[in-house]
Amino acid sequence: MTDGKSDWASLLSGHQYINLETYRRNGHAVATPVWFTLDADKIFVVTRSDTGKVKRLKNNPRVRVMPCGMRGESKGQWSEGEARFTAIEEFERALQQRSKKYGFKAKLAGLFSSGKGELVGIAIS
Repeated sequence: MTDGKSDWASLLSGHQYINLETYRRNGHAVATPVWFTLDADKIFVVTRSDTGKVKRLKNNPRVRVMPCGMRGESKGQWSEGEARFTAIEEFERALQQRSKKYGFKAKLAGLFSSGKGELVGIAIS
């Protein structure tokens, strides 16, 4: 799959992590393994506002995603996408989906990352 915008479900079903590749101002790619959920034709990622990926997305919405393991090891192929920050309704849905998919682990992770800003939602299409 090369366009990445078609069928996220077939690419990512059964996976717990994706590598989210964002780009620095100089064009250098940075891949970060993150939790995700799927909603229709979008991928949702919930993260903190002071993380590097949020800063990079403010400058460049272009991303690539790939299913991966917890430490970023490849479990598939890269697909292109475009990211944007979610509206409040989408953000609430993304939080609900994350809680359902990751359960107690999501609550625990929230406690450890609370020093990195407010929660924000990212939608990738």
